[in-house]
Amino acid sequence: MNLHRIDFISLSLFNLVARTGSISQGAELAMLAVGAASKRITDLESAFGVVLLERHSRGVHLTAAGQTLFEHVQRILGDIDQMSADLSDHAKGLTGVVRLWANTSALTQFLPADLAEFSQQQPSIRIELTEAESSEVVLAILDGRADMGLFADRTHAMGLKTTFYKQDRLVLVVPQKHPLAKKKKVAFSEAIDYEFVSLTQTTSLAQRLEIESTVIRKPLRIRIHVRSFDAMCQMVAAGLGIAVLPLLAAQPLVNAMGLKKIELTDSWVDRELLLGVRDLGALTRPVRSLFDHLTASA
Repeated sequence: MNLHRIDFISLSLFNLVARTGSISQGAELAMLAVGAASKRITDLESAFGVVLLERHSRGVHLTAAGQTLFEHVQRILGDIDQMSADLSDHAKGLTGVVRLWANTSALTQFLPADLAEFSQQQPSIRIELTEAESSEVVLAILDGRADMGLFADRTHAMGLKTTFYKQDRLVLVVPQKHPLAKKKKVAFSEAIDYEFVSLTQTTSLAQRLEIESTVIRKPLRIRIHVRSFDAMCQMVAAGLGIAVLPLLAAQPLVNAMGLKKIELTDSWVDRELLLGVRDLGALTRPVRSLFDHLTASA
């Protein structure tokens, strides 16, 4: 196999041909003549010693070998894009980028202060922060879209290396005139007879409530699903149900909207937020710096 005959332009062209299913369209996007593009594809096949494309009158299809090369090319092009971004950061005086994904609880309650402090200490490191559901955070770390992530403790970590980050506590939020509003403490079993406002069904918080309702053998009556703690409290204020929220996230919303928060007496309302990475030993210096800062803040 003569790998010296393989170049970035040919790999980029192959990517475009594979995506469009056409050598002529791929050549047009790559700003190459069709004959030159066809020659580059043929040279790739010769270099690897395999047929990459099945040619038909209506276009081309990937062979099994072509599909394998296509998957490798995606990673190669992604690495080149990342290399370009990293070098651009260096040109701007930045020494690294950390891609951090976090669930809503971590992002709204704890991360703002921790990241502000880190940015003051390490101004040359840029943090790209993405909010996602806990299960999505885990998947993003596994497939390389995230360098590290924060998610709820009952989330299936799928082999990630995890460490404790923060602990939060869930509380019940109700309108001021709700029948439960006069109570200081209630068990979840007392509240479950009322209609609830909840986050979307795939979030760790919504799943926890479903599990606990199954344990006490009472159906959870969800009137509406929303996507944020703020929206949950707005729905509660409108009289559309009651809600379970993390204490620190609920406090400013409760005060602003004139709601009532009530302590839940169940043991499961104390939750841990975990910090996860794929491989501790493979962390780059910028990622390791943020990892150490977040674990120290715990």
